[in-house]
Amino acid sequence: MNPRRNQTSFIKTMNTPIVDRDLTKQAPHSPRNRLAGFAIASRAVDKCRASLAGTLGEYHYDCPLDNLLFSFKGINGEQFKAAVQAAKNYEDVGFWLQANGTTKTPAEIKVWSDEMEAGSLMKNPEKRAYFVESCSRLGLNPQMNTTFDWLEADDRESFRRKSV
Repeated sequence: MNPRRNQTSFIKTMNTPIVDRDLTKQAPHSPRNRLAGFAIASRAVDKCRASLAGTLGEYHYDCPLDNLLFSFKGINGEQFKAAVQAAKNYEDVGFWLQANGTTKTPAEIKVWSDEMEAGSLMKNPEKRAYFVESCSRLGLNPQMNTTFDWLEADDRESFRRKSV
């Protein structure tokens, strides 16, 4: 691996401005899109900003998905919102996540994010029936697809219907 190449790509992504997404017209980032190594974080930023702008649409900020991230880091939705409001770019939020709440090593963040990405609501008895029904509606196999697969498919379908 070329360390200089990695350094260059890191520098290129150092100031990714937060674009206020109108979530009535465009989906938030995929929950797979990692910010400072954290799954869910970019999506939570998008939903937070949309909630502040009144363009959240059918999405919810500080929802159970966002709270998986907040719980892992030992923060809450209000603290995250304050960080997002103060941030000039996504990386600012990533730095804030690393510096606040419960300290996590890069290895712990990777393990947690990998587990989130591989997770499925099929494993949650209280949410299993909803997940099966939602997956079936989207043509997904709930036994084979992850929660993130379902969220991405739901985002695509929601905006496909709106563009028709």
